[in-house]
Amino acid sequence: MNMLEKMFSLKGKVILITGGARGIGREVANHVAAVGADIVIFDKQGDKAAVAAKELREKYNCRAISYEVDVTDYQSLSESFHNAVKEIGQLDLLFNNAGIVIQKPVIEATPDEWLKVIDVNLNGVYYTAQIFGKYLIENNIRGSIVNTASMSGIIVNYPQLQASYNASKAAVAQLTKSLAVEWAEYGIRVNSISPGYIFTELTSFVREDWREKWAELTPMKRLGKPEELPGAVIYLLSESASFVTGSDLVIDGGFTSV
Repeated sequence: MNMLEKMFSLKGKVILITGGARGIGREVANHVAAVGADIVIFDKQGDKAAVAAKELREKYNCRAISYEVDVTDYQSLSESFHNAVKEIGQLDLLFNNAGIVIQKPVIEATPDEWLKVIDVNLNGVYYTAQIFGKYLIENNIRGSIVNTASMSGIIVNYPQLQASYNASKAAVAQLTKSLAVEWAEYGIRVNSISPGYIFTELTSFVREDWREKWAELTPMKRLGKPEELPGAVIYLLSESASFVTGSDLVIDGGFTSV
């Protein structure tokens, strides 16, 4: 193994990826498998998660399993987590990525819509991190967690209106710092990434004029690609980031710099 491979290798590690059936989660799964990790996918879309796991096994000759999981259901999440441990063995890493968005003016949004976004984007991240962190501490494992926040936790997006999403992602960034401080004594590192506008399966259905506006407002004059995010995740999960915790890595083409 050469120096570059050693710096960013995840060989021998097992990573849990929530929301790993498609989009950013799926892209990260491909890249971490390519650098040696075995994969556990949790996703509400069980069929798509199973397909993703099968393709990972075939392409990368790794171990990859999936569970149909709603991260807002604490009991189900906990049961699936412990079943995954029994099936695949020790878990070392977590990419805490499941999330949703509802774009609606505040005065039109219902309480249920607000709660749905907060439940998935904040509570789901908290629940997963709590279960994972407790497992690491009880088993004396020096693991690493990367949460998916967003530049939406730093700025207010335009022209779409999505106060619930923005608030939830700001909370994820603060949760990341809190967990990093609380768990540092156990050798557990907790960081986050904050993507900007990324062209994924989900954003491909967004109004074209909005996507054009996003690109116009981004200094690099384009949307990001899903494959431009995994490098940051791998870095934060790997031993190359052994002294990095409580950090938020913004990947936004310069959007939040202006």
